[in-house]
Amino acid sequence: MTAFYPDDFRKALVLAGLPMLKGELVADGVLHRYQVEGDKSGSKNGWYVLHTDAQPFGAFGSWKTGQSETWSPSSAETMTEAERSAMAARIAAAKLARDAEQAAVHTSARQRAQALWEKAKPADGTHAYLVRKGVPAYGIKLLRQQLVVPLRDVDGTLHSLQFIGADGRKTFLTGGRKRGCYHAIGRPAAALCICEGYATGATIYQATGNATAVAFDAGNLQPVAKALRQKFPRLTLVIAADNDTETPGNPGVTAAHAAARAVGGVLAVPKFGEVAHV
Repeated sequence: MTAFYPDDFRKALVLAGLPMLKGELVADGVLHRYQVEGDKSGSKNGWYVLHTDAQPFGAFGSWKTGQSETWSPSSAETMTEAERSAMAARIAAAKLARDAEQAAVHTSARQRAQALWEKAKPADGTHAYLVRKGVPAYGIKLLRQQLVVPLRDVDGTLHSLQFIGADGRKTFLTGGRKRGCYHAIGRPAAALCICEGYATGATIYQATGNATAVAFDAGNLQPVAKALRQKFPRLTLVIAADNDTETPGNPGVTAAHAAARAVGGVLAVPKFGEVAHV
């Protein structure tokens, strides 16, 4: 029966939205990295561990999204106590392997980010993207005709970089940490705004004079808000939503609302031009 397990495991990857682009599954109980279908060419954000012995088990996920899943052809209800204990041990071992590999990936990315940041030159307002958006260059650089936006944690450590082309295409340094990291514009005083993109952050800073943290996407709003709330426990945090009215569920407003609630902050939705406490 073990011959069927790799096929079943591959189906689990697909159902979880993390299909393997190419390559064979290696069922040796060791963590392997792979390119998730749809990810940037050359990236290996996906990871998996697969056992196909007497007690088949698998774990997999994505460092890009933070997703983490486990798989087994048997349910916990049908296992003996000994089998459940063995499964728990394998889950714990897979988590340790995942965390160790992620730490290594993040360390390598930090080193590459620092080297590229030092190589880049200060940007000015003449870059096509900035001209089109009508915003200045606040603490960002230019490398090979791309804007470079740093991702730092609350201690100021550089973890990764975002690259923005003249056409507005945005990419991130492969393997870099994003969760809880942001780009700071200005110094906090009466209030600190948190938004998704650089152009939005620069616009907010221009309009209000309030320091702004660029979280880069909706999913990172809450991690950034929580990190900044811990650093500034008494500061007013304003979560500025992207109003994604054309997207089902309006993920920009939904994520911003959740972030504001999580830190006792203020929600700002641009469509209505108003700020509301939540």
